[in-house]
Amino acid sequence: MIPENERLEILNKFKAFFKDEIISNHRKNTVKLKKLKEFNINPFLWYYLAKYLTGDTSPQSIAKILVYPRVLGTSITTTFGTAMQKFISRVLQGFGSTTPGIDIEFTDQTDLTKKYCQLKAGPDSINRDDVTTIKNHFKAAKNRARTNNLQISSDDFIFCTLYGERSEMNSFILELSRDYTVYMGKDFWHRLTGEEDFYNRLINAISEVVNEVDMPAVVEEVIEALSQEIAVKLSEEE
Repeated sequence: MIPENERLEILNKFKAFFKDEIISNHRKNTVKLKKLKEFNINPFLWYYLAKYLTGDTSPQSIAKILVYPRVLGTSITTTFGTAMQKFISRVLQGFGSTTPGIDIEFTDQTDLTKKYCQLKAGPDSINRDDVTTIKNHFKAAKNRARTNNLQISSDDFIFCTLYGERSEMNSFILELSRDYTVYMGKDFWHRLTGEEDFYNRLINAISEVVNEVDMPAVVEEVIEALSQEIAVKLSEEE
C-alpha cells in the first residue's frame, strides 16, 4: 500500500481539480444557455414537455425543459469526459509513463507487479477505433520490451477506467477484455493505491467540494433570460 500521505495528496489534488475544471467549466457552459441559438429546438415537443414538467406552457416552463437537460445531462457529461483526460495527465502525473502509447505505469499494490496502463474516464469513454488503437499500443510496447530484453508479459498490460463497474462494460471493453486485463472504478483505485476503499474516499472528497457550490441562482438567471427571448419569439409567431 502506498503511504497515506501520498493517498491524501491524490485526494487533495482531485478536489482542487474538480473545483477548477469540472465546476468552473460547468458554470461557464450553463451561463451560455441564455440564448435560444444554443439549442436545437423541436417545436413539436416543447409545449408538450413544458406541460409535462410544470403543468403549464409559459415561456418560463419552456425555458426549463430546454435548460435542465443541458445543465444536468449533456453539458456536464461532456465537461466531465474532457476534463478527466486532463486529470490523468495532471493529478496522476506521478504515475506518468515514458513508454509511448501507455498512459500510466504503476506497481499493482495487490500483487506488487508493474503494470502498463491505458486509462479512460468511464465505461462510455471508448469506441471501436479506441479498441484498435489500444491493442496496437500494447503490441508495440511488448515488441519494444522484447527488443530491450525486458521481461514483460501480456498480463502486465491493462486497460482501466476511473469509474464504473464490470457490469457496465460495453461491447468495446468486452472485446479488450478477451486479450487484456480490465480493471474498472473501485478495482483500479484499489490496485493503484492499495486501499480497497479509496474509490469511495474520492467520491466523498467531491461531496466536500460541492458544499462550496451555489448554482441555483445562476440557473434561475439563465432560465429567466431565456424565457424572455422565448416570449418574444412566441409573440412574433402569433
